[in-house]
Amino acid sequence: MRSNDPSDVRLVLVNMPDPDSARTMAHLLVTQRLAACVNLLPGVTSVYHWNDVVECAEEVTLLIKTTAAAWPALERQVRQSHPYDVPEILQLPVSAGYAPYLSWVVSETISSQP
Repeated sequence: MRSNDPSDVRLVLVNMPDPDSARTMAHLLVTQRLAACVNLLPGVTSVYHWNDVVECAEEVTLLIKTTAAAWPALERQVRQSHPYDVPEILQLPVSAGYAPYLSWVVSETISSQP
């Protein structure tokens, strides 16, 4: 059932290697209605261990607004489309928000995906 209950809305964080791949992913997720909106935040510097080496990379962070119902399909699509072996895909519950915006996120996002 669709509602504007904040517990239905999720914020998903995904880092992409460059602006082109970030834009492509954002368009894919919105076109498939897996996300209502995706913000691209360029210029993020990530420092992390990978294969026993400390790496430093410039990335683009995606702030993806979706729902709990769309989350499984969104995660699957990101895993299938992402160029990294182990992409960062973090889903955060939204504890509060502007009710009309939350309703909009729910109305623009699929209710379920097989």
